[in-house]
Amino acid sequence: MLNLASLAVGVVAFFLAIFAFFPFLGWAYWLIIPIALVGLLLGILSSKNSGRNLNLIVIVVGVVRLMLGGGFI
Repeated sequence: MLNLASLAVGVVAFFLAIFAFFPFLGWAYWLIIPIALVGLLLGILSSKNSGRNLNLIVIVVGVVRLMLGGGFI
């Protein structure tokens, strides 16, 4: 059950991350990364790995995007 919740949070964060990947919307990752961290916590508590892995991908993409954009672009 926790894996499904983690996947749901991860899918929401993933679609928000796709939207924020456009230029001048990089600041949205400051909101997306904490959402994915909640999903990661749920994924860690789960017995399966798919939700955890999805949230890890969203977090890594978000952190790299923030580093490339200087934190806000």
